[in-house]
Amino acid sequence: MALFLTKDLDDDAHSRLGVWHITESEAELKALSSIPSDELEEISFIKSESLRKQKLAVRALLDAMFEEKVYLSHHDNGKPYIENNATNISITHTEKYVAVILNDLDDVGIDCESLDRDFSAVEKKALSEDEIEDLDDDHRNEQLAIYWCAKEAVYKKMSQYKVDFAEQIEIDAFRLKGEGELEATFINKDGFEEEFDLEYMTFDRHVLVWIA
Repeated sequence: MALFLTKDLDDDAHSRLGVWHITESEAELKALSSIPSDELEEISFIKSESLRKQKLAVRALLDAMFEEKVYLSHHDNGKPYIENNATNISITHTEKYVAVILNDLDDVGIDCESLDRDFSAVEKKALSEDEIEDLDDDHRNEQLAIYWCAKEAVYKKMSQYKVDFAEQIEIDAFRLKGEGELEATFINKDGFEEEFDLEYMTFDRHVLVWIA
């Protein structure tokens, strides 16, 4: 069982983070997860073995985080929810890791990316001029990955259609560390601004950002 991390994110235990390192075969992941038959059938139609394993690893992680069996579903916009539990959930997965954040009270968002990816396209499609000016050439790709994950996490929390990442989600300048905090502003289409605190960590050539 490759449970990498679980931890409560606040003193009242309303929010919880879990990370699973995918080291198992597809058959081993099936054995580890009490996945409903209809969901298992849906996963079986996915052509990519890597994506099938990611979906199964999410189920294995949920089994590790909940005492009871949970039923995972998705709204029409793709946002996940648990049918038999009122807690809010956000999910992210890469080829090697899956992560889940839960919160009993508020909407949440989480995103994970491999730092071995080239994030140069993010600069043009997702960053404002101020954010581009804050980039450091020596750590540009890692900074871009954190910017992207942070904006994805905010986007998932807000769950709105047609969000302009460059114009509507602003991430304050930050010093690159192994882990740290980020400040973000979401600008609604009516001009109303909402401010959020995020956290991030880097591990095993991956970056994980969440908003609880």
